[in-house]
Amino acid sequence: MLDKLKKMDWGIVLLLLVLMVVSTLLVRSATYGDPQFKSYDVKTLIFYGIGFVVMVLVTLFDYRILLKIWVYLYVFGIILLVVVYLTAPEINGARSWFQLPGGLNFQPAEMEKVILIITIAFLMGRRQGDPLRVRQDLLLIAAFSFVPFVLVMIQPDLGNAIIYLVIVLGMLWIGNVRYTHVLLGLTIVIGSLVLFVFMFNQYNTEIKNFLVEKEKTHWYERINGFINPDKASDKEVYQANKAKIAIGSGGLTGDGYMKGDSKNRKFIPYPYSDAIFVVVGEEFGFQGAAIVLLLYFLLIYRMILISFQCYDIRGSFIIIGIVSMYVFQIFQNIGMMIGLMPITGITLPFISYGGTSLLLNMMCIGLVFSVKAHQEKYELDHIAVQRKAR
Repeated sequence: MLDKLKKMDWGIVLLLLVLMVVSTLLVRSATYGDPQFKSYDVKTLIFYGIGFVVMVLVTLFDYRILLKIWVYLYVFGIILLVVVYLTAPEINGARSWFQLPGGLNFQPAEMEKVILIITIAFLMGRRQGDPLRVRQDLLLIAAFSFVPFVLVMIQPDLGNAIIYLVIVLGMLWIGNVRYTHVLLGLTIVIGSLVLFVFMFNQYNTEIKNFLVEKEKTHWYERINGFINPDKASDKEVYQANKAKIAIGSGGLTGDGYMKGDSKNRKFIPYPYSDAIFVVVGEEFGFQGAAIVLLLYFLLIYRMILISFQCYDIRGSFIIIGIVSMYVFQIFQNIGMMIGLMPITGITLPFISYGGTSLLLNMMCIGLVFSVKAHQEKYELDHIAVQRKAR
């Protein structure tokens, strides 16, 4: 057990401690003076404390056991997604959360990310690095990914549904996909996006009426505000415009900690969660934003280094799936605050307030450490092969 703990990447642990401090300070600033969100900064510290415990426990757990029971994990995840949609109360227009005792919420869609990564890692690991085949591999992976994607879309939770797609694409990219398949996939994706934009503008009124009738007005507002910002109503572009104004007003050094004008005047919706990067930009300016991005870069960089050191290719796939998830969430969250991406409910990893998402992220880091700590069998086999070759 001690040997496994020694194999943890202590550089990543240090980065997590820094992110814990950053998150606590930002959540405190974002919620200060609002009795509705009292003690959210303290709760963030508590969640981090629990998260570190979870990270250590997952590190000690052999990740290869998860690969052996991937079918049961997959079925369990699908059952949770079905049950939450059928039984959970509607919160912010979506049926995505189980309400637990103590005022806590649990979101199965977050857990499904890890399950999907393990599922795809097993399916791709069967090839041991050989090129993936269309029918036996790519279509099978697509089928296993399609089910949770649809179940999360109907909740509706567009943000997590998109993350599922990104996880799949990121893992396939390093899974030795043939270039012809990549070209075909890119053509389909780009063509679909162009067609979607054309159809959305062509039938804008009909789509709006349909979504309003289905009580999904916020979907239309977010999409129309991104595709047609000049023609959209003030309500549709309110959050995006206020976020850009706040970040821009921060300049190089920012307004100062807890002195953000837009945040203090309640112009920014969800500053402690989805829009916490606005607090960074407004109060700490370009310098603060650059430091946050540097922390993320170092975190991703060290995880990629661990994936390169794996003898078990399935472990590398797991790490790359986690890296793909983090990279997209960071890009999407920051991008939607500066007008590069449409507004979604995706939080900023390790910084935004949220118990489920933080515990999941700490679990993922533990899974990365588990991969690093349980390579002994493959390492011994590799050494034996080298000696035999000599």
